[in-house]
Amino acid sequence: MVQAQQGPRARYREQTRSEIKEAALRQLAEGGVAALALTRIAKDMGLSGPALYRYFASRDDLLNALIRDAYDDAAAAMAAAAASRGPRAHLHSLAEAYRAWAVAEPHRYLLIQGAPVPGYVAPADTLDRARAVLGPFLRVFADGSPGAEVARVVDQMTAWAGSDAAVAGWVAEYVPAAVGDTGVTGQALAGAVLAWAQLHGSVGLEAAGQFAGMGHGGDALLAAQTEMLANAFALA
Repeated sequence: MVQAQQGPRARYREQTRSEIKEAALRQLAEGGVAALALTRIAKDMGLSGPALYRYFASRDDLLNALIRDAYDDAAAAMAAAAASRGPRAHLHSLAEAYRAWAVAEPHRYLLIQGAPVPGYVAPADTLDRARAVLGPFLRVFADGSPGAEVARVVDQMTAWAGSDAAVAGWVAEYVPAAVGDTGVTGQALAGAVLAWAQLHGSVGLEAAGQFAGMGHGGDALLAAQTEMLANAFALA
């Protein structure tokens, strides 16, 4: 009986939290993080300030929820990217999926990959969520053969994984062959980090509107960068 009474309340609470997050996302789309204001959200929803704080204790609490959701949705988009015929094609598929998610909802992409919010510290669990976004790239580069141009990065990533069990465990989660093999671990990690840097550079500029008025498309630029990265690891 108690559970039956709590069920509708819990559902109403989650529905209201979802509506608050939707209102916050509209503010983000209109003016970025600086436009996010709990008092305005409460007014738009017909709630009092104290009533809204029953659902989110603070602006940072709301930001935490929005950031977690964004990472989870980005990770889902990456996981849904079809595994293609080989590592090179799969890399392109992942890059395209990442860009598609970002340009469809640039305000959410910029929330997690844009400039840090002054005074805000993201919760520790966002690290695992960020790694879930990059995880599929580890599999791609584990099958590569890194060239001299990326050798220094591979060495640094190998050392990093060797000194951080959590990082090594993250790689092993996606690349079982990396367990006990520092070479595979280092190259998989180097490829994923380089892919993230290239994606953030190209997709971040596009999401921020920096390509407006230029004579290229974001898809063409990203495809070229992805192909160069595939060449650096001799992906089949």
